[in-house]
This record gives sequence, structure tokens and C-alpha cells, in this order.
Amino acid sequence: MGKCYTIYGFCFIVIILLTLISSGCSKKSSLPLHEKEELLPISVQLDWFPEPEHGGLYQALAKNYFKDEGLDVRLISGGHNILVPQILASGRAQIGQSDSNKIILAAAKGLPVKIIGAVFHNSPSGLMLHADNPINRFEELDGETIMGRTEALYIPYLKKKYKIAFNVIPQNFGLGQFISNKNFIQEGFYIAEFYFIEKEGVKPKVLNFWDSGYMNSLVLAANTEFIESHSVAVDRFMHAFIKGWSEYLEGDPVPGSEAIKKANRKISREVEDEFLDFSRKIIIRDNLAKGNKLWTENYGVLSIERIKEQVDQLVDLEVLTEGEITATDVHVQVTLQRN
Repeated sequence: MGKCYTIYGFCFIVIILLTLISSGCSKKSSLPLHEKEELLPISVQLDWFPEPEHGGLYQALAKNYFKDEGLDVRLISGGHNILVPQILASGRAQIGQSDSNKIILAAAKGLPVKIIGAVFHNSPSGLMLHADNPINRFEELDGETIMGRTEALYIPYLKKKYKIAFNVIPQNFGLGQFISNKNFIQEGFYIAEFYFIEKEGVKPKVLNFWDSGYMNSLVLAANTEFIESHSVAVDRFMHAFIKGWSEYLEGDPVPGSEAIKKANRKISREVEDEFLDFSRKIIIRDNLAKGNKLWTENYGVLSIERIKEQVDQLVDLEVLTEGEITATDVHVQVTLQRN
């Protein structure tokens, strides 16, 4: 009788163990990130008001891809003069979207920030001109006046490379002067501004900074302490983001677009769908998120070699000194492979 109970007990234990193992295997991709059955909160600071360049984030949020990875993600709208590296360094947000050059320079100054992935391998920033403006090359900017961010590094880059001089008046982020003056030259994020310019009956063109060799990526960066203490969460965040980004651009973008409209009340209700579609199509046309003619990388992945070339560019511009920071210091290799 005792022997039977012993065998029965043994069998019962085996069944329980097999059940636990089976359950663990079937839920491997959605295991919580820590012992408690709660989602890990992550605040993400955007660089600008919610628009299609944030489509991957909003698609992942709308489709619960972050939650599927055990993350409770909150997207914080950006705007004029938002200093993403400083916000990350202060801990007010754990992850943020910013220019790669800003993150590199911030890290060189000692701010605890690192790049974890790419949004755009080349930022869609450039100099906007009227289509009939005779200027078609950067060399022809000599003696001209442009409106732009006076601290922007493309300014010394263009002046040095082409041995030219031009004046810069501060960017006011409005389009009135550009639209009314056919000779006006203005720095712009052409995937967005072109829509509003064309709505006013003006045909624009752009001198893309990447055509000059100037490198600047739009990236996702994170607080270094957060990366070190939550490396699995960072991997899972990027996995969800890439899934959302690829789906937003290659699949049905409606969930992400609806989330963007809800988050950005500055977009006119009359043009919101048309604008979002316009901007998304340019992102796809120019292959900004997956790599264009200069680079052929995948969604979300920014190689350390790419960052090294950007560091070298900043050294050449003398905004960094040789050895002040390396690509390894500011780059995090995210693990995207699933077991």
C-alpha cells in the first residue's frame, strides 16, 4: 500500500513538472521581465509632435506589441526646443528619439545616453527651395542666406567641404516666408513640410544633406543606467518597435495613424489623413527606415560602423577631439534574435 502511494506521488510530481515546463515553453516570448506579474513602465520622449516618423512607436502601442513584450510604454509628445539627451540623462524618460549627432555629442560631454537603434538611417532633413530656384547644388549656396538652426552641424560641414560662405538666420519653424518668397531657402524636414507647402500652391524641391556626404541618423537612445539594469527590456522594446515600424510601412498603417491623430491635436482635422498618408509615402519612397542608396541596413538596426563614421565626421569638424569618444562608447548592440 505504501509503495503504491509512493509511485502515485512520484507520478503526480512528474505530471506537475511536465505541465510547468510545457507552459513555460509555450509562453517564452511573453514572460514577464521580473518576478511580479506586472508590466515594466517605460517613458519614451519624442523629439517632435506625433507624426509619421513616429509611426513605428504608435503602431506598436496601438497593436499592443509593447505589452506583449511585458512593457507598459508611454509616449511623450515633443515640440520646439525639446532636449532629448538631457531628458534621458535626468531620468524623466528612459528612451527617446533624437538625432544621432546630438546623442554622440551628449555622451562625449558625459551624459549617460547611448544609441539603441535607428528610426531613419538618414535623417530626411535638407534645404528646401522653390522648384524654379536656379540653385541645384550645395556649391551654389555661396553668398546666399538660409533659414536654419544656427547650431546645426551641417552648416560648418557644407562650408568646409565646398569652401563656401553663406549667412544663416534663426529657424522659426514657420513656412510663411518660404511660401511668399520664391528665392527663400529654408532648412526643413521635407517629409512633413512639403505637404503644407504644396497645399499653398508652391512646388518645392530639396537639397538632401546626405547627398553632400553629411551623416545624421534619426535614432532611438536610452539612459545608460536603464540599459544596464534592464537589458532584456531594451531588447524587447526594440523587437516591438521594429515589428510596429515594418508593419506601419509595409502593412496596414491605420492603427498607428489613428493613434497619432489622437495624440497630436495640432494636426488640422481637415487634413490629418491626407497629411499622414503623404508623409508615410515619402518615407517608403525614399526608403528612409530601411536604408537608402548610401546604406542598406534593416529596420531599427544602426551598425557600429555607421556610428564610427559619424564620430569621425564630428572629429573632422572639430566639435570632438580624436579619442574623446568612440562608437563603442555610445552604441548598444541590441539582441533581436528569438530563440
